[in-house]
Amino acid sequence: MDAANDYVCGTMTVEGAPYLKEAHLPVFDCANKCGKSGQRYIHPHGHIRMMAAAQPFISGAISKTINLPNEALVDEIADSYRLSWELGLKACALYRDGSKLSQPLSNKTEKKKKTEAEEEVPAAASQIIDLNQLTVDELLEEVNKRVQESPDTKLKRALSRIIERKTLPAKRRGFTQKAKVGGQAVFLRTGEYSDGTLGEIFIDLAKEGSTLRSLMNCFAISVSVGLQYGVPLEEFVDKFVFTRFEPSGMVDHPNIRSATSLIDYIFRALGYEYLNRTDLVHVHDEPGNTGEEEWDEPVVKPELSNVRIIGAVNHPAPQQPAKAKHAVSAANGENSTQDYMRSMQSDAPACNTCGHITVRSGTCYKCLNCGNSMGCS
Repeated sequence: MDAANDYVCGTMTVEGAPYLKEAHLPVFDCANKCGKSGQRYIHPHGHIRMMAAAQPFISGAISKTINLPNEALVDEIADSYRLSWELGLKACALYRDGSKLSQPLSNKTEKKKKTEAEEEVPAAASQIIDLNQLTVDELLEEVNKRVQESPDTKLKRALSRIIERKTLPAKRRGFTQKAKVGGQAVFLRTGEYSDGTLGEIFIDLAKEGSTLRSLMNCFAISVSVGLQYGVPLEEFVDKFVFTRFEPSGMVDHPNIRSATSLIDYIFRALGYEYLNRTDLVHVHDEPGNTGEEEWDEPVVKPELSNVRIIGAVNHPAPQQPAKAKHAVSAANGENSTQDYMRSMQSDAPACNTCGHITVRSGTCYKCLNCGNSMGCS
């Protein structure tokens, strides 16, 4: 049968052809062995030396692949790289025949023929996995792979039914953080599991009975339920930071200086406290008042001295020229103006837009940096 196929279809090689001398065969050599009976091919050094001959005339690297047979060893590949370096090639791309499942040029004779026993084994048998032999991580990886590959959502819905809500202990730890976002006071409270992970949050605003306060409470409940059902805190942080709506602006917080909204501030704080996301805060390692300081420290009043201050005796001042008097009066006027401006700005708040110190404008304040007015023009 093989002889008949060779006679009808050909051997796909010039090796062994009549009237062809052995010295002429190198002219017909290819990158790989030809046909099922061919044995000749271009040696990898032939590819390398051909590129080395053209490299001095080319400014960049040569887009030419060095082909190696399927039985090439690691030492042969290393030798090819070494020769390329010695000859001054700027780039060297190697490919071993059969190293990929699919390739434009393949030599089928190098593939091992399957035995009849291997052909009889059904393909489905290789997909059988003993779940008892898998670890928890391997099992989760396998289930995740099946869920991602399956176009149907039945498996996802079935998995969601077996997920249980992890309740928090009755007595739980956490922290309470007070801050102001754009002048709006907000209290962030957290509840933690016994291992220190976040399990719930509470958001309280200073305005009682407002619609915003109720919406924030409902939002905190939904986030808490998601955390207790296993939604990672990283997902909430990545989803809700940088949300923009009022109130926004400067934040009275030891680490966060500005926020685009209340939600942005809350998840910046949670990401910093529980995920160590230092990229979401503006000041690092500044805890501020953590509640561990002494509240009622004794104040030591200095004892009064026996020294009494007596008013200075007025002596008549010497007469000064007119120019000197004018300079002194101008200096006094400038100093009095600076003192007046300093007294006017002693209680000036920061701008709620850019954070620059404002100056008084009538009964209100204005920002000289961005032009913002704090309440009136």
